[in-house]
Amino acid sequence: MAPTSDLELVTLAEAARIVGKSPHNIRDYIQRQRIGKYNTQGEQIKRARNGELFVSLKELRIFLALIEQGDAKHHHAGLHPELGFHGLPEYKRTKHVHRLHPYLGKFIPQLVEWFLSRYFKPDDVILDPFMGSGTTLVQGNEMNMHTIGIDISPFNCLIARVKTAKYDVVQARSEILEVEKHVANFSKQLTGSQDVRLPLFPEDKMEELNAGLLAECQGEYLKTWFAPRALLEMLYYRRLIPYYKYQDLLRVVLSRAVRSSRLIPHYDLATPTVPIPIGEKYWCRKHNRYCVPIDNCLVKIHAYSEDTARRLAEFDKLSSDKTVTIVQGDAQEVNLKAELSKTSIADRLVDGIFTSPPYVGQIDYHDQHVYAYELFGLPRQDDLEIGPKKRGKSKQAQKDYIKGIAAVFRNARSMLKQDAKVFVVANDRFQLYPEIAQLSGLRIVEQFHRAVTKRTEQGDDPYQETIFMMVKGSEDKFHGNDNRGSFIPQSSFRIPQSKEVFYGATCWPH
Repeated sequence: MAPTSDLELVTLAEAARIVGKSPHNIRDYIQRQRIGKYNTQGEQIKRARNGELFVSLKELRIFLALIEQGDAKHHHAGLHPELGFHGLPEYKRTKHVHRLHPYLGKFIPQLVEWFLSRYFKPDDVILDPFMGSGTTLVQGNEMNMHTIGIDISPFNCLIARVKTAKYDVVQARSEILEVEKHVANFSKQLTGSQDVRLPLFPEDKMEELNAGLLAECQGEYLKTWFAPRALLEMLYYRRLIPYYKYQDLLRVVLSRAVRSSRLIPHYDLATPTVPIPIGEKYWCRKHNRYCVPIDNCLVKIHAYSEDTARRLAEFDKLSSDKTVTIVQGDAQEVNLKAELSKTSIADRLVDGIFTSPPYVGQIDYHDQHVYAYELFGLPRQDDLEIGPKKRGKSKQAQKDYIKGIAAVFRNARSMLKQDAKVFVVANDRFQLYPEIAQLSGLRIVEQFHRAVTKRTEQGDDPYQETIFMMVKGSEDKFHGNDNRGSFIPQSSFRIPQSKEVFYGATCWPH
């Protein structure tokens, strides 16, 4: 529960006078559930006696500010007033290396920062057993904390390693821009616009070079989803990578460019279904005009090369010398103690977890980066994903999800300090986390609810997310014998678990 002082409780009349509205306006906001009703102790209530009804001035001001910004749909009574980060511009949500490569299903760094700054301290050890692209690791390192990430996906681990690595930023920038220049020269030769001498492979004639590049392309996805010029440019870039020091960094630059160079609508980079024929016009919702799919990769290589170098330099000024440990493996079975044995935190326990597990039946994490797996020959671990979209959201899928998520937390539990705090970000539409917590040997002690606005490629429809705060439970509740025994107090910003309504529309993540 938030302290009364944080809520800034006032009467309806006081609220109306302070914000320049009428008491009728304030009652209307309450009736439409845009702000909550509280008693003198700061507890949210449904009914109040005369003279005992209070509203949160802080909550009211946030809602009115969102009305002015045209974002009122993102505020609802019961949602934590600070955790929506509605007014935060996109460039801050994707600051420095957090934007090195797009990734579906990640949370914004400000959410991590909000909780780490309030519940942990510098030099603490933070674990993310569902690491994804490494947001918790990057933000924890920026805040002088040791971080550990586990993920089943080799490509996710590649992204996280590149984000958190230490670089000679001058050399890294030089390598990125040099490769870009070489590919630009190759493209000029390819299109016949200029006769240039190609680096590293000067003895090859253009026809022989192209044939060799295509012979190295084994994946059907790459041959199907890219125009011939784009395919040759990305294959040439790939061939250059082994000649440089920061090879994984170059792979991420290339992967980001490849993702944006597919034969797909400009507005649908996240979940394209079929490639568009080369040169075919379509109505583009992003540009509000007719467009054709991109036929080359060089444009995106150019766009992302300088951007990547800039982001590395920004993070280099903010990153700390704390350890970052990345483990590629099944978090249900990883021997974390063994993985940490050769690090400087080998003898330490984990102070806390901040993570966001996959949502049941929501995303096929390997499929979203299929181009990268083919391009770099990375092994796929699809069968080990927990709750993938392809398995659906049936009752059986939910049972399998509960079992898998609980196994991960149960495996991590032995490495947690006795007073460790565990924060789990989830859209718990099916109310699975009380059982997951109990099966994990954890106890839910508080819940924070926030509205999440989809950004960029995912639209602008808000949906609800819950951050569960858990602690270690007693050992005798470890095996599922006390399914309803967990104490689950709500924060004072509470809404129903099952669904949320924004202006009459029930909204869930798509």
